[in-house]
Amino acid sequence: MSDIFIQGIVVFVLAAFVGLEVISKVPPTLHTPLMSGANAISGITIVGALVAAGIGEGTAATVLGFLAVTSATINVVGGFLVTDRMLEMFKRKPAPKREPKP
Repeated sequence: MSDIFIQGIVVFVLAAFVGLEVISKVPPTLHTPLMSGANAISGITIVGALVAAGIGEGTAATVLGFLAVTSATINVVGGFLVTDRMLEMFKRKPAPKREPKP
């Protein structure tokens, strides 16, 4: 195995441990708003997936690039939908109109 591959695996494993520690410290009441916002902001992953799909050569790279773009798009759209649904919960409902008494 090359040194770059091993270095990439080490960075991935360390990032997984750091992510697990950070997420486990977030209280449950804040987890959903933070994750929905993070998913909505993570639109940059679409750009990265498009770049990866564009520079890939061969059928396997094209298929993996397509899957990356599809997954990133689902992630971003899902983040926006969850955020919109959460914001709807905080809106006031209009008061019912009263009929005048005769």
